[in-house]
Order: sequence, then C-alpha cells, then structure tokens
Amino acid sequence: MSLQEFNRLLLEAVDEGLSTLGESSKQSIYFHLEKRFAIKKQEIPEKIEVFAYALEKIFGLGANFLEILIMRRLYEKLGRSFKFYGKGDFTFTEYVAAAWRSFEEKKKSEKTAEGLVLHEEMTIE
Repeated sequence: MSLQEFNRLLLEAVDEGLSTLGESSKQSIYFHLEKRFAIKKQEIPEKIEVFAYALEKIFGLGANFLEILIMRRLYEKLGRSFKFYGKGDFTFTEYVAAAWRSFEEKKKSEKTAEGLVLHEEMTIE
C-alpha cells in the first residue's frame, strides 16, 4: 500500500511539473515518452531512471529545471521540505530514492505513534 501511495504522489508531482509547460506540451512529452522511450505515464515510478534519461534527451540542460520542479512538488506532497544542493551533488533518481526513504520513515513513525496511543488508551482503563 505505501509503495502504491508513493508512486501515486510521484505521478502527481510529475504531472504537475510538466503542466508548467502547458497542457499541449505536457501531452506531447507523454506521447514522446511512450513512442520514443517506451515508457507509459503509469510506468514512470518503476522506470524513473529511463524517465530521467528521456527528460535529458528531450530538454538537454533544461531537464534540470523540470526535475527540480517535480522534486519540489513531490516533497510538498510528502510534507517534507525540499533542499536543492546544486548540480552534481544529487541526481534526480537519487532525490526520488531519498523521497521514498523519507516517505517510509514517516509511515513507520506514524505507525509507531498510533501504537503508542493505542497502548496508552488500553492501559489507562
């Protein structure tokens, strides 16, 4: 369940990031991803490296701008602050992996907090 939720948020972030280019441009990018790079929109989370490669081939250096927009959106959706450390420190795929780890840690801490509250409620009786 949590991986599916993360993938949904990632797809939303990608869609919102690409939307900054306009609706027709976004649809054109999805078309090129599928026809030229064999990656469907729904496959982006599982093929994040291919997606990053495709963005670089389509936009050249402009891909960095889109990747940063997408990561900002993703981190916002995860309730985390996004810190960009500059070119060369992290790749897009490493930021996605870090977001996943952050998402997992948040889910674990929420479950632990729920367990503590449930335990406290049970012992208060």
